[in-house]
Amino acid sequence: MNLDLPEQHELLRRTVRELAGERIAPVAEELDREHRFPYEIVSALAELGLMGVPIPEEYGGAGADTLAYAIAIEELTRIDSSVGVTVAAHTSLGTMPIYLFGSEEQRHRWLPDLASGRRLAAFGLTEPEAGSDAGATRTAATLENGEWVIDGAKMFITNAGTEITALVTITARTGPDEISNLVVENGTPGYEISPPLSKLGWRASDTRALTFSGCRVPEGNLLGPRGNGLRQFLEILDGGRISIAAMGLGLAQGAYEQAMAYARERHQFGRPIASFQAIRFKLADMATEIEAGRQLVYRAAWLKDRGRSFALAAAMAKLYTGELSRRVVNEAVQIHGGYGYMDETPISRFYRDQKILEIGEGTNEIQRLVIARHLGLP
Repeated sequence: MNLDLPEQHELLRRTVRELAGERIAPVAEELDREHRFPYEIVSALAELGLMGVPIPEEYGGAGADTLAYAIAIEELTRIDSSVGVTVAAHTSLGTMPIYLFGSEEQRHRWLPDLASGRRLAAFGLTEPEAGSDAGATRTAATLENGEWVIDGAKMFITNAGTEITALVTITARTGPDEISNLVVENGTPGYEISPPLSKLGWRASDTRALTFSGCRVPEGNLLGPRGNGLRQFLEILDGGRISIAAMGLGLAQGAYEQAMAYARERHQFGRPIASFQAIRFKLADMATEIEAGRQLVYRAAWLKDRGRSFALAAAMAKLYTGELSRRVVNEAVQIHGGYGYMDETPISRFYRDQKILEIGEGTNEIQRLVIARHLGLP
């Protein structure tokens, strides 16, 4: 794969980087401290067409490819992970199921608002007792008189409860041995959304618990054939891992740049600490590993864009950049010394934001299982 990217991709990178530097960087610390959702930033992203990058123009999206989408997520997360995950969860998890598995009527009903960024979407897979073992889903939906009656609960759901959220797509048992995906619009009776959950990181993103009690939605809110939910959400997770891998790459890049700038400015023993071998070697290792991670992320996106099998590449990219971001941000804090432990420096926020990249969209352990399975291991 050639990393001499087409001009439209580099233009997108410059556009997102400029917006992130001018609009996100000045308020990221305040949003994090106040646990405040970035409505104004989401609106600005929507104006630039960044809330539906890979969705075709006919449905209100930008009509770009997966590589462009990964670059956008990378550049947003380079400045702030809360904004990065808001866009990634909305696009890969919230909007993509409707585009991939919805009927034309469903697409034209929901996608224009979602892909344009006027409204947000969420995806409800994880449950209090079913995380990595998604097949253990307990939420149930029974068909009664042309309506699905839903009972159950979801946990750790991103974007579900904002003022502009339109819907959540949930997995539910629609029979003894079948799982299906159903769209539940916000405001539906019997659908309750918890207050925002308090988190270690991603504090400006919206994370909620969802409860369904006799919640009724039209039979037509089923996505695709009944019983195809397991296959559908595995496909969604494969694609979503590219965006989370891009987040790991972006966080590592941002932490590296902060460490580099600090090492050049900070003086000890009469010279910049960047001149000491211990620091120089840390920065050299960071730069090298980040470039390796970029190759993995972009290759996964490149394979997907060409209609080739990409699940293995996505799992590898997600696993590697999750662990890469941990190594890089840990060394970046070390380079900052005591200042890295203070909330006055962005690197402390990066340190808190990083850990979830090794948990969400499949833990590191699950990624290794996926990779081993693709390698044909017993």
